Amino acid sequence: MMKLAVLGGSFNPVHIGHLALADAVCVEFGFDKILFVPTAEPPHKKLAPDFASAKDRLAMLRCAVEKNPRFEVSDVEIARGGVSYTFDTLEELSKKYAGQLSAKIALIMGSDLLAGFPLWRNAEQIARMADLILASRQKNAISIVGAEKSLNVPSEKYATVSDLSDDEQENLRKNFAYPHKLLKTPILPVSSTEIRVACERGMSWRYLVPDGVYWYIIKNKLYGVADGLR
Repeated sequence: MMKLAVLGGSFNPVHIGHLALADAVCVEFGFDKILFVPTAEPPHKKLAPDFASAKDRLAMLRCAVEKNPRFEVSDVEIARGGVSYTFDTLEELSKKYAGQLSAKIALIMGSDLLAGFPLWRNAEQIARMADLILASRQKNAISIVGAEKSLNVPSEKYATVSDLSDDEQENLRKNFAYPHKLLKTPILPVSSTEIRVACERGMSWRYLVPDGVYWYIIKNKLYGVADGLR
């Protein structure tokens, strides 16, 4: 029997903030496995021109988690295709792991998604079928690309960086009407959007992603990285 938590999102690309968040959930709440679930098509987010393919995002995730036995990648949403809804994913995973779990599946969410959660498809049922774990960003987070840190509209997925102030995040959490647990460890202020911008502009980003992910991006020339960059 095991405790399982789900961390989903575009992972475009996966970065050290995602891994640190997953590790914090394991340490603070004693989870045996964190399942990284890349989305096929976000329901509330127009796909950007630099949105990497499902194949590339899966490959980068597998590079990122390969050395941690508690981390695993699931292609459940990509295999299903179409718009990725959290309820459908939890329902499918609940069936897959039936009889193997010691508790409900946990769902890891960024605090910036709380205001929109009631609008998610079957939000009430999600809150009943999963244990919600809320994570907040580090205080005084600094953008690596200046003012351009909000280039995409948040999706119905689990974010790793929020543009909300600390007080706004706290107010959202206090007014969140669903049972939940609060992660004490803050999220590292790293953004996939900023990494993509840094790649395109030739800025420093190497140590914001796991080493295998860095070399995958370079080899496959993702996100507009310069030819021959090392």
